[in-house]
Amino acid sequence: MRTNRRTFLGKAASLSAFFIVPRHVLGGPGYLAPSDRITLGFIGTGKQSRSLLRSFLDTDEVNILAAAEVYKAKRQLFLDTAKKYFEGKTDRKYSEIQPYDDFREILSRKDIDAVVISTPDHWHAVHAVMAAEAGKDIYCEKPLSLTIKEGRAMVNATRKNKRVFQTGSMQRSWPEFRQTAELIRNGYLGELKSVKVSVGGPPEPYRLTAEPIPDGLLWESWLGPNQPLAFNHELAPPLSEDVFPRWRYYKEFGGGGMTDWGAHMFDIVQWALDKDDSGPVRIIPPDGKEHTHLTYVYDDKLKVTHEHFGINNAIRFIGSEGQLDVQRRKLETTPTSLKDKVIGPSEKHVYKSENHYKDFLAAIRNRTKPICDVEVGHRTASVCTLGNIAYELKRPLDWDPKKEKFKNDAEATAMLGRELRPEWKIKL
Repeated sequence: MRTNRRTFLGKAASLSAFFIVPRHVLGGPGYLAPSDRITLGFIGTGKQSRSLLRSFLDTDEVNILAAAEVYKAKRQLFLDTAKKYFEGKTDRKYSEIQPYDDFREILSRKDIDAVVISTPDHWHAVHAVMAAEAGKDIYCEKPLSLTIKEGRAMVNATRKNKRVFQTGSMQRSWPEFRQTAELIRNGYLGELKSVKVSVGGPPEPYRLTAEPIPDGLLWESWLGPNQPLAFNHELAPPLSEDVFPRWRYYKEFGGGGMTDWGAHMFDIVQWALDKDDSGPVRIIPPDGKEHTHLTYVYDDKLKVTHEHFGINNAIRFIGSEGQLDVQRRKLETTPTSLKDKVIGPSEKHVYKSENHYKDFLAAIRNRTKPICDVEVGHRTASVCTLGNIAYELKRPLDWDPKKEKFKNDAEATAMLGRELRPEWKIKL
């Protein structure tokens, strides 16, 4: 009996060693079992979402299970784009994506790990807060919020519900901007004298002519938390106009160029200055005298201006020993050697991410903060919004970035939030 049992156990061990092999061996290099893929639902399927769709599918680490959109034609284009992505692929197959009119259907699904929010800015806070409360991790496009109070609500909901949140400021995962941040933090320009940010201007009130609502668009659902307003195709252009919609240039929906491109460029300024948990203490609008441009003053007296210096959507850092201009895919420095300067291991380094989407997915698996956590996104959006408030009020504003309050200015304080329609109220 003892001999037979020993023989049996030995054979069983040999068999188990033969059959238990790593998953990647079964599926080839880079194989990820279906059970290990992160499941996503998309909220908003317009032009930007189709770019995000490809970026997430390219990671080969996700399954997209659902998509919610209030404009039927755009939702169908999203589904068609997803299906076409898999054409000709022999190692991956397309899985049906369930379409919904109402994003709450996605939030109610237990089989969805995270949501990708790419709706107009006036929806971001409601979508993100409700997603966090539903236990979903969140990727949300920039600018993070329409108002500063809504941004803080997004941070609070994320922390309370222990969610992972990546802001879509993907420039932080690009090498030219990481090099910029590390050169500045390590003092390679000497004493920093000034910073100029060249992006578009503030928004304007919505006054477009009312037009018939197109078939397949649930206009009330598109407006969501906003007060009733008339439809115009600039807000939600038809598929025949393959353009980014212009809702971003009207204050009821977005923050103009200040938050559109500003959320990218002021974000890099905040990163380089190591101000990701803070912001300026004074905002001065142009006065035609001492201040010819909107000027942010930080607590160390450094001034950052909203100023066009001959390059669109770019930043210029001016120091006592050099200058640095950065824009997408282009970094120019004086002296020129700084452009390719290798930052030593003992010097200051910033968080390194080479893929914004993989970084988010890794953070989900590890339950850590990604490169552009919700607090980071909120602080950057706040800088942009503070500038818009100063532009509108046409007077200097004193700001406490720790308390997120204006000093002795009731009118400016009232502009930190807005009234949401009853169905979509969130805790601010």
